[in-house]
Amino acid sequence: MRWRPPRQTPISPYITPAGAAALRDELDRLWRRERPQVTAQVQAAAKNGDRSENGDYIYGKRRLREIDRRVHYLRRRLTEVVVITEPPADTGRIRFGARVRLADDHGTEFCYRLVGSDEIEPAKGWISIDSPLARALLGRGVGDLVTATGRGHWQVLAIAYATDPRESAEGR
Repeated sequence: MRWRPPRQTPISPYITPAGAAALRDELDRLWRRERPQVTAQVQAAAKNGDRSENGDYIYGKRRLREIDRRVHYLRRRLTEVVVITEPPADTGRIRFGARVRLADDHGTEFCYRLVGSDEIEPAKGWISIDSPLARALLGRGVGDLVTATGRGHWQVLAIAYATDPRESAEGR
């Protein structure tokens, strides 16, 4: 394994129930379905003789390493995460899981949801709780002005939390 310097800021352990379920589903898919298929393909390719020029064998071994690396990460991550199922006591402040509507200096509105680092989806407006914008938003309330490094100035227009369990499960 290659040595890597420690991260400057650790990844937050928080995750939504839908995010934790997605990680478990990915782990199950990789371990129970994809890995056995790739292993069978590698075994079949190994029977073809010379492995040094056998593309199926070389690609299959590479894919097995990728799967094993991801499975190792998912198993470790699933033991570390803290699933947040309830909104915070003070729903007037921005915390993990909040849906936030913001306006920039030009009056353009943006909607973001603060989620775990394993759940980010920029197309949906889901940003990591560890992102600079999310860190600047944490603890703020409606009407507060926020300055995010490199992102400009924002005003908090609205804060909402998922109260319907189906909404959390669907990942809306």
